[in-house]
Amino acid sequence: MPSDNKSIFLVVMGVSGCGKSSLAQCCSRALQRPMVEGDDFHSEGNLAKMRSGTPLTDADREAWLGLLVEQMHQNPQGAVLTCSALRLRYRDRLRKAIPGLRFIYLALSENQAHERVAARSSHLFPASLVASQFDALEDPSHESGVLRLDATQALAVLEAQAIDWVHGAVDRIQR
Repeated sequence: MPSDNKSIFLVVMGVSGCGKSSLAQCCSRALQRPMVEGDDFHSEGNLAKMRSGTPLTDADREAWLGLLVEQMHQNPQGAVLTCSALRLRYRDRLRKAIPGLRFIYLALSENQAHERVAARSSHLFPASLVASQFDALEDPSHESGVLRLDATQALAVLEAQAIDWVHGAVDRIQR
């Protein structure tokens, strides 16, 4: 898939409860790129597993990651994707398929994530699965093309930091 200096491909990532969807909506609006909600592309089997409190395996995520790549490819000017992207191999798969892809990692503690998820009554992801996400998480902070943000900051602060970072990266590419 061709990437040019006007394309902006961004993944807002982290464990459940970190605020991926909220920040992605803000970034989508500010960057004028469509938002792809990763959870919308889970199979019925994956959804059933999560609702029952069973963590997804790498095999469960394989087809899902493929669908996310397809969704991103449908937007040649870019898109903002929400995806937990917990493991390096998942991020590398997305990077390989989407040139110029960048990640915003929303970091918070396990206790903070558990509190947030427990407070959501209508979400498919139960609080009992938060620990499994931290078990799977391979911190991307040291990777190229990743901005680590403190997920406990106000949404307006997170949005400003994310947009400044994205615009800085785009400016460097256009020079």
